[in-house]
Amino acid sequence: MKLFNTSLIAAVILPVAVWAGEAPGSHFIENWDLDGNGAVTLAELTERRSDIFASFDQNDDGRLSAEEYVAFDEARASDVAENGDKEGKGEKRMQKGMQMDFNDVNGDGYVSRQEFLDRTAAWLKIIDRNGDGQVTAADFGKK
Repeated sequence: MKLFNTSLIAAVILPVAVWAGEAPGSHFIENWDLDGNGAVTLAELTERRSDIFASFDQNDDGRLSAEEYVAFDEARASDVAENGDKEGKGEKRMQKGMQMDFNDVNGDGYVSRQEFLDRTAAWLKIIDRNGDGQVTAADFGKK
């Protein structure tokens, strides 16, 4: 059985946490902006989602079952609980892209790796509030 990479999970599951007075979205950008330029691109979102998928595909069959998705949901819920009310107003937008109903495109009760990765562009559209094709600090906060 594969063990969860807890540092990866903490870094990517709850992407909008506000830490010790930091601006909304700073944690997300810090953990998803792989080249450190202040903008999270579709390629960076896809790479991180691939890492997340691999962490929760416990039997390495290339798809997340309902049971594996329960573990994924529980890890996200635990992260929210541990971080209190620090998610910011965009938490629902961010979490939507991780939910099974968003990612199970064919409705078969499983989320394949391809389904999960293919939904990255749709998730980007949800979180890219200013529509510039990337996620930056401008996409967080009041709107």
